[in-house]
Amino acid sequence: MCGIAGTYRWPGGAGITAAMTAAVAHRGPDGAGHYRHALTDGEVHLGHRRLSIVDLSPTGAQPMAAGGLVITYNGELYNAPELRRALTAAGVRFRGTSDTEVLLEAWRRWGLGCLPRLRGMFAFAIFDERTGDLVLVRDQLGIKPLFLVRRGGGLAFASELKALAGAVDGLAVDEAALVASLLYYWVPDSRCAYRGAEKLQPGTWLRIHPDGSTDRGRYFSLRDVAEEGAAAPPVSTEELAAIVADSTAKHLIADVPVATFLSGGLDSSYLTALAARERPGICAYTIGFRTEDARFEAMPDDLRYARIVAERFGVRLREIEIAPDVLDLLPRMTHHLDEPIGDPAAINSYLICTAARAAGVKVLLSGMGADELFAGYRKHLANRIGVGYRKVPGPVRHAVAAAVDRMPVASASRGYRSVRFAKRFLSFADLPEEEAFRRSYTLYDRQELRALVHPDLAGTVDEVLGEHAAVYADSALDDHVNRMCLTDARMFLPGLNLTYTDRSTMAASTELRVPFVDVEVVKAAFRIPGHRKIVGRSGKAALKQAALQVLPPEIVHRPKGLFSAPLRAWMSRDLAPLVREVVEDGLLVSCGLLRRDALRRLAAEDAAGQQDRSKHLWHIVTLEQWYRAAAATGAGGIRAVRAGSAVQ
Repeated sequence: MCGIAGTYRWPGGAGITAAMTAAVAHRGPDGAGHYRHALTDGEVHLGHRRLSIVDLSPTGAQPMAAGGLVITYNGELYNAPELRRALTAAGVRFRGTSDTEVLLEAWRRWGLGCLPRLRGMFAFAIFDERTGDLVLVRDQLGIKPLFLVRRGGGLAFASELKALAGAVDGLAVDEAALVASLLYYWVPDSRCAYRGAEKLQPGTWLRIHPDGSTDRGRYFSLRDVAEEGAAAPPVSTEELAAIVADSTAKHLIADVPVATFLSGGLDSSYLTALAARERPGICAYTIGFRTEDARFEAMPDDLRYARIVAERFGVRLREIEIAPDVLDLLPRMTHHLDEPIGDPAAINSYLICTAARAAGVKVLLSGMGADELFAGYRKHLANRIGVGYRKVPGPVRHAVAAAVDRMPVASASRGYRSVRFAKRFLSFADLPEEEAFRRSYTLYDRQELRALVHPDLAGTVDEVLGEHAAVYADSALDDHVNRMCLTDARMFLPGLNLTYTDRSTMAASTELRVPFVDVEVVKAAFRIPGHRKIVGRSGKAALKQAALQVLPPEIVHRPKGLFSAPLRAWMSRDLAPLVREVVEDGLLVSCGLLRRDALRRLAAEDAAGQQDRSKHLWHIVTLEQWYRAAAATGAGGIRAVRAGSAVQ
């Protein structure tokens, strides 16, 4: 895993590439490289920061040049051994054992045709000295990031947005992306926090020619995979178990120590058990919280289950207590996350990886992705229950809603988790399918979001909501559960979960691997009909059946855990003064993006214990921190409301 950057026909490209490469140094502290080539009109510069995982020798250094092709690459190819054998049989001679060299030679032999053959996580740029073309590529599922700016026939790119924003002049905050982040608490992969910058989309490539023209294409489509899966014979439990085991084994390939995240939940326990079978005595990292925080949040005791798994499979468990100085960590995490992301789980990932790296571990496996693909979130089950709930007579539903609305979500000393869930369910249970699904995992409905932002942004709110509806409708699936899974795989997974895990783990100079987010596992997941994913009141049922071949029932059928944080405790204690400051005197209020009266209502409702607004307030605080940093670099200023004053 590494950090990459580069420029193509860009004024001052050498200095800008050097600055961007330095900005992603945390992604690759083991080495640095730079490549320059003159074009008829301008130059191409490629930069690289190396985190040595496979082939630790100089033969794996980048940018790698051979026979007129040059590559700067961030990622891992888990089928590199198979590709190497095929290329060797075709007469290719390799100098080293890195997957970078395999990718370079695969491109030389098959060109764009090599992309569907790749199984891994990657983002790379490859330059052809003979044609002068530069091609950017991102992996099928959006595991690895790649940001770019196109301007005047030139192009600049980097692994992280902060690298571009710090080196390229003229980028300004995109208010539409901030509105989207308010809705989702993250910025969708289709948008970028800065106008003029963009994210290369998962499963796509972009080519720029010496004359400045570009063309792009798609080599992988999740929608096509889902529709083909629905038409194919269903995957059996035994087939699914074999595919997950194969993916896990491939994700263990490394020339450095590999460990796992072990929360004690199904997904991480399953992968840890499989990994322990391949590498006996493997190390795993788990988290716990301060007793008072866990009680206030009414969090399950995940640590107990992690210990059971570790003892059962001979895993060396490393326990880390999450009791951070949140005020100190917040600006640091906001910086590393690149865009405004309101998921506190990023702090957990960062602290785990910091501890792992201090112990000499560079690579960790995570169960990320299983919930999205196999319908494991509460929102999936809740939306299925909602279908039946909408058939209940209206007067009964109104009476239930009124009774639940009167219940508090917390007292002075503890939170009431079941009440929070009930209120959340009733906020979307009466809505049509797509709107219900959106409301089940976003922070506001249309009216609430419009009331939160400046009136000039009402149209932007509608545009953001329309984008979700368009993605949800963009398939021919007739399976409610798999429609939700497909939307999650296209939006929630790359927009939030893969993003925060990449940034938070790379901030600690560690590589996170996600065996469930593998093209073969994804294909298998969409060959499982929804009625096998949610059975009765049990989500992720098909994966549970596969996991029972390895895990004891007490782990497989335990209540769902949380890889989250005690938000209510943090917001009411550690961060309470900061919340008040942001609400009353925050920059987003002063510039006019957010309305002070709406923020006051959120804070008052949360303080009274009648509504759980901790996630809303956490994201407002993280958004404020992000915007302050952007404004300090000269990128601040909300276009739609710049000339106006704050709306009270």
